[in-house]
Amino acid sequence: MTVAYIGLGSNLDGPVDQLNTAVKALGGLPDSRLDAVSPYYANPPMGPQDQPDFVNGVARLLTGLAPLELLDALQRIEQQQGRVRRRRWGERSLDLDLLLYGNLRLDLPRLRVPHPGLRERAFVLRPLADLAPDLQVPGLGDIAALLSRVDSDDLKPLASRSTPCPASP
Repeated sequence: MTVAYIGLGSNLDGPVDQLNTAVKALGGLPDSRLDAVSPYYANPPMGPQDQPDFVNGVARLLTGLAPLELLDALQRIEQQQGRVRRRRWGERSLDLDLLLYGNLRLDLPRLRVPHPGLRERAFVLRPLADLAPDLQVPGLGDIAALLSRVDSDDLKPLASRSTPCPASP
């Protein structure tokens, strides 16, 4: 089983509910086990500012699926939840990104791992560090060092979410 980290994001149609539903779906993927889910954070949009704030988090998945199989599964979950994406970096009902897949580094037309925007995005780095404070990101280094280089002042931890987080190992 490979440890994969999945970025979760939404700013439409009940973002917390969207993420909770996606987390449940991740827990049902074949040949996989949902291991942990970070706290959720509210944050301003990275793209156009005339949209609602996002809710973001990260899930840790132990999986026997190959990287592209996992990507396909994530895209199916997005579609099953009626993914709406109106414009680049704009509002969306659900966004699931394969951030890391073990120690693998991939640069394929459909998939780049580690996720290419990971190092600049506090809304990814903070929840990733919550789950794995000692993580070494392939090709990028220590998660704590990466997080120290971004401004995370706009991240607001949400007090609760309705989906319980599985216990970390």
